[in-house]
Amino acid sequence: SSMKKKITKSMIFMLTICLIFSYITPLKANATTFKTNVQTSCDAIELINLDTDTVVYKKNENKRRAPASTTKIMTFIIVSEQIKDLDNTKITVNKEVVDRLLGTGSSLSGIKEGDILTAFQLLNCMMIPSGNDAAMVLADYVGKGDISKFVDLMNKKAKELGCTNTHFENPHGLHDPNHYTTAHDLYKITKYAMGLPHFTEITSQTRYTYKPSGGPNAENNRTLCTTNLLIDKNALGGKYYYIYARGIKTGHHDEAGYCLVSTATADGYSYMCVALGGPEDSKRAEMVDSKNLYKWALTNLELKNVLRKDGPVGEANLQYAWNKDKLLLVAEKDYAAILPKNVSAQSVIIEKNIPEKIEAPIKKGQKVGTATLSYANQKIATVNLVASESVEHSELVHSTETIKSIFSSGWFIAIAIIIIILLIIYIILALIYNRKKRNLKRVKKYRKM
Repeated sequence: SSMKKKITKSMIFMLTICLIFSYITPLKANATTFKTNVQTSCDAIELINLDTDTVVYKKNENKRRAPASTTKIMTFIIVSEQIKDLDNTKITVNKEVVDRLLGTGSSLSGIKEGDILTAFQLLNCMMIPSGNDAAMVLADYVGKGDISKFVDLMNKKAKELGCTNTHFENPHGLHDPNHYTTAHDLYKITKYAMGLPHFTEITSQTRYTYKPSGGPNAENNRTLCTTNLLIDKNALGGKYYYIYARGIKTGHHDEAGYCLVSTATADGYSYMCVALGGPEDSKRAEMVDSKNLYKWALTNLELKNVLRKDGPVGEANLQYAWNKDKLLLVAEKDYAAILPKNVSAQSVIIEKNIPEKIEAPIKKGQKVGTATLSYANQKIATVNLVASESVEHSELVHSTETIKSIFSSGWFIAIAIIIIILLIIYIILALIYNRKKRNLKRVKKYRKM
């Protein structure tokens, strides 16, 4: 019985080995940005090419920072999505709501108690002169008297947009320890906002004149001026003005430093720069850093063709096809990448992710794998690889391969080895048994004599 136990343990061990599989997981490289001589002073910055969603410069882009009034970009999103008719929805300015800002040192747009304003006018009051008062009135209206409900919508939207390091406590951006975002999250929020009606129109204005549609102060026009020195050539003699810049939102308080989210477009290229935590030294680093980065990107980077549609990228091992064991894979579509002007498209590294084997039938254009494109250790795109031709299934090859795979499989080999071992053990035991039997007969015969 002890020998039976040993044989059983050996079988269990061998079968367990057959169940072990090894997987190789490629390590994701830490991304770096393209080389630049631009020196930046802001604590956290991200510069993104909007045509390809390529990050071309970054610094502490995932570090949590107080966003100050750049918060209002998310406030704009919620208002825009909750109020369907911005032009015709009229809202009365409630003194109790505006008075909550007393003593906070808030930037105000100058709206007055009793003013009847459209939601569209209030969005202008919030985004152009950075009016905390307008933000509060809009949040109170959407939240039906409960601003915390509006803030809940802000946080819900942040999660929907994939912001993993963002949390809001108010609609205007005044300091709160639990009110934070990152340069990268703010890019996601702003990119989404840019697709909403009126957003780029409002945030690109340097001046806005309006008249309340009702209330005790409705008789006179009011003019708002932007806080964004990057787009206002008349501010400070144009010291920070950049001709290609558009929008979007400034922010500042002691804990946040100076902040700016902006875009710039020239020669068919568009960029967004998110700059947070500019030093409190009155040099306006958020403006200077953004302007210098735009100049560098628009001067030194360009779109280069990297992959041509239907151009060969790799091969896949093919199974169950007649007289064919390889399938050529091609790019699903043309792909161009933002690269330094002095860099060849051949400098882009193409890392293929193709299954070890694919089975016929395969249709032309069917996705088989992917290719990851990277430059300077930075992933710039993932492109689908598709079959270059259709391949039919061969039942004969399939049957032959199935039989072959059975005989060459680990299970079959393991079982065959086990059977051979058991057979050898059986023969050895049989020989031992027969020898003992013969010896026993000899003993009996000897005793009879």
